[in-house]
Amino acid sequence: MTDLTPYRPLAQRLDALPNGFPPTGDGAELRLLAHLFSPEEAALAAQLRITKETPAQVTERTGGDPKTVRQQLKDMVRRGLITAGRVEGGLGYGLMPFVVGIYEMQSETIDAELARLFEDYYTQAFGPAMSVTEPAFHRVIPVNQSVPVDMEIHPYESAADIVNRMQAWGVTDCICRKQKALIGDPCEHPIEMCMVFSGTAGAFDQADSVRALTRDGALALLREAAEIGLVHTINNTQNDVWYVCNCCTCSCGILRGVAELGRANVVARSAFVNRVDADLCIACEDCLPYCQFDALTLDDGVMQVDRDRCVGCGVCVVHCSVDAMAMVRRPADEIKPIPASDDEWRTQRAAARGKPLVDVL
Repeated sequence: MTDLTPYRPLAQRLDALPNGFPPTGDGAELRLLAHLFSPEEAALAAQLRITKETPAQVTERTGGDPKTVRQQLKDMVRRGLITAGRVEGGLGYGLMPFVVGIYEMQSETIDAELARLFEDYYTQAFGPAMSVTEPAFHRVIPVNQSVPVDMEIHPYESAADIVNRMQAWGVTDCICRKQKALIGDPCEHPIEMCMVFSGTAGAFDQADSVRALTRDGALALLREAAEIGLVHTINNTQNDVWYVCNCCTCSCGILRGVAELGRANVVARSAFVNRVDADLCIACEDCLPYCQFDALTLDDGVMQVDRDRCVGCGVCVVHCSVDAMAMVRRPADEIKPIPASDDEWRTQRAAARGKPLVDVL
């Protein structure tokens, strides 16, 4: 049996990050890390910071052989276990959250064992991970076709605006749907549906795990996602948005929390809510199959919207053949403030969890 003791410091370090990595009663989090990291890699990763450092800086601070440390850092980046980027003095390395971060980077290599280990952890830890409600991990943005053209909409509320601000676009596999398929519970939705963006032209042209798209191709994929009933979710910031997940409650980790665990605070709803025109509604029920949040019910021949359950995705609106539905902006007191940047989100999340961000910078 694998000795899981070497993985405890890394698990604790990951849980100290704003995203969190809650412990479980039976050590599921340690088994998950043992599948991904060697004991030596775990020991080194447990000493990394969010702020990227060069191998020389890491070695100076943590000790160890410089050549060995450099190679370990390179190997972990290659396997999506830590992050890397340009810093003063060369290439810097830093710790990533487990979710969103390390886990999503395993999309190309996930196998049945990792899928099972993740499911064991997810079922125990997701509830505690979501016990801190603000700011939420993800935020819903409405399908563009569902918002009236004359309504004011902020750039960070529009998937199309996010796409149009970028210079490179790509699509990659949804690890959530892969994971559910590998444990024998596949979903009917397409796997290649997670969208990524960059401000650098051609950023994905040579990427192994990302299929590059044109701007028009990215906009077409957004429309396809809406047509098959998928919900657009992004990281919960106004800026620093580099991906759109096209999600479902049957597979996607974030939205499963709504459907399976009853955690309505898992994802921040959009600033919009569906409204039905009673004079136009013909009670055809075409919209019902497309609401994943049980927000729609037919009552006395008119579709009714539960405002508390509606997340403002607009998917049902797209499938109303008589235009009886439209998204309207919620009152200001129903709209949660959105952190401006990733840094602001981390600061707020760390404060809410009572785990000072300074400890991991």
